Amino acid sequence: MLTTLLRLLSRLPLGLLHRSGALLGRFVARVSPGYRRHLVDNLAQAGYPARTDASLVSRVAAEAGRGVLELAHVWMRPQAQVLARTRATGWAQVEAARAAGKGIVFMTPHLGCFEVTAQFYANNAQSGAPLTVLYRPPRKPWLAPLVEGRRARQNLMLAPADLSGVRRLVRALKRGEAIGMLPDQVPSRGEGVWAPFFGRHAYTMTLPARLQRQTGAALLLAHGERLADGEGWVVHFSTIDEALAVDPVEAAAQINGALERLIRQDPEQYLWGYDRYKTPRSAPRAPDAPSPS
Repeated sequence: MLTTLLRLLSRLPLGLLHRSGALLGRFVARVSPGYRRHLVDNLAQAGYPARTDASLVSRVAAEAGRGVLELAHVWMRPQAQVLARTRATGWAQVEAARAAGKGIVFMTPHLGCFEVTAQFYANNAQSGAPLTVLYRPPRKPWLAPLVEGRRARQNLMLAPADLSGVRRLVRALKRGEAIGMLPDQVPSRGEGVWAPFFGRHAYTMTLPARLQRQTGAALLLAHGERLADGEGWVVHFSTIDEALAVDPVEAAAQINGALERLIRQDPEQYLWGYDRYKTPRSAPRAPDAPSPS
């Protein structure tokens, strides 16, 4: 049923999907106290006046809604149509990394349309190439065929967020291919460290730094900026200018710092409603967490 709904929605113009998504996002922020709390608290933690600027909260919620409904277009339309609405900046960074021949670790935060970045790299007209993306299977098993079927495309493979998936990532890098992951997704216990993110400790994955150190791969940032009026997306590629520290906590802090700088370029398109500061089950308490009473 959900697949049928997405197919029907995909027939609508992208601009109409974005306008409808904006209404949906604002509605959810109004009727869901938990979602709104995460959104406001995370914005405030990053220094944005969410508690005094209702229009800011509305704009951020609207972007989140646009991100939900645009999935119908990105997942269900022919890939050529999606790519026709997508262009890139910083492609020279990608070419330089490819020329080095040791693979690429793409880090794509929850910023803009993160679904379109993988499709663009794997199948753009300039230089489509294999890409293996780390993903966490949906909690609801009935969603898995839809999510996996629409994300896995030509040149685009999926690797589950477990040991077998990590092995796939390593093999891809050793072949000189690219891999991708969401570096601001909260990892499971034992797969991360506590590192500052907008001034508060967040449980942060160590995998990008480990894979880069193990294989010598290039480490690049990528995010898909959502354009106004349904025009499409611009995928921005950039590098982390400093070499990552060997210490996993320091390396995680460096990556988080790079993500912060990227997010501040377009803060309204970041997914602030995500529970970024949660503690995974059985993980150690955050260094700045209040002492249990």
